Amino acid sequence: MSSSHTETPSNRIPTKSIFERGVGQKPGSLSVSKDALPPRLFLVSFDEESHQALEFDTYEDLWQEFQSKPEMRHWIDVRGYGDVGLLERMTQDFKIHPLQMEDVINDYQRPKVEEEHNRLFIVSRMVAFTAEHTIENDQLSIFTGPNYVVTFQSDYEDCLDPLRERIRIGKGSIRRKPAMYMAYAMLDVVMDHYFPAMAQLGEYAEELEDCLFDSPSKQLLSQILDLKREVVKMRRIVWPERDKINEILRMDENLIPADLKIYFKDIYDHAVQLIDLVDNYKETISSLADLYLSNVSNRMNEVMKVLTMISTVFIPLSFIVGLYGMNFSRESPNGKVNPLNMPELYHPYGYVTLLGLMFLVVIGMVYYFYRKGWLSKD
Repeated sequence: MSSSHTETPSNRIPTKSIFERGVGQKPGSLSVSKDALPPRLFLVSFDEESHQALEFDTYEDLWQEFQSKPEMRHWIDVRGYGDVGLLERMTQDFKIHPLQMEDVINDYQRPKVEEEHNRLFIVSRMVAFTAEHTIENDQLSIFTGPNYVVTFQSDYEDCLDPLRERIRIGKGSIRRKPAMYMAYAMLDVVMDHYFPAMAQLGEYAEELEDCLFDSPSKQLLSQILDLKREVVKMRRIVWPERDKINEILRMDENLIPADLKIYFKDIYDHAVQLIDLVDNYKETISSLADLYLSNVSNRMNEVMKVLTMISTVFIPLSFIVGLYGMNFSRESPNGKVNPLNMPELYHPYGYVTLLGLMFLVVIGMVYYFYRKGWLSKD
């Protein structure tokens, strides 16, 4: 057992997804991916006067510490699913339904809330906008109890450090409130992290819009469509979050007291704001794709206009050259002169005169295009 709370960076390794579930397994069977991280066990214990944050090497040590302080409130934090035996023991010790633990391990559940024996099972999605311009979302599973909250997550990193710091320094009323308030605080922190992710997404959309006018390309269109897919992903996350909080607000006051529902209403308002943001960004990015196609069409029209003008200039030149390329002889084989067969072919200045005429035709047509405004960049 160590006496400090530290964070260890890790690569995000996907756990068993919804597409990898065993077919025909008994309901509630626990089966984790071979790539699941070894679990790290944390216990945060606190009351109004004291606070203790510990990491444990074994579940036995954590359980003993938890049982020895029934007067305090506790946050049992499990990160990593790579020990089925540990998860089965926690299922029994904390009276978690096997089907709920199965939902924890499968690790892709829509945000939801379930009530059983005056306790809640809450699923939330923690999101972040990555450097690769994608929405990364991890599952946070929360179980509430009389004096504790148990959380499960597949990775070692999360967005809950601000909450840990608030508990450590005793900021606000979190040490005085019941354990259900801590569950609210977790949902609030998770929801707050949606806004910077949306802000970064919006900034990236503005960058794409600027590039759209400077240098449109097929790669840019691909980036726009990828971003649109990420916005749709975010929309699939945010809407169930709102529904989940709405369901909590409708629960009996014996489970969620009226003074706590005020806080959950604040999360609900944030969820509604996020839905508005997501819908706005979805429309904005859709318009970027339309703008790209319009821009490409306009550039194509400009190219076609130039090519058309060049072709138009050469039409009379081709006619003149073709006319004088006809091989009608000035004299017949018997020496008779044919006066109508291009007498200017034998004029001493015929070639120069013809070149001058062609030059004047080109100048005249370019001047006509200029007067019409067809040569203007605007």
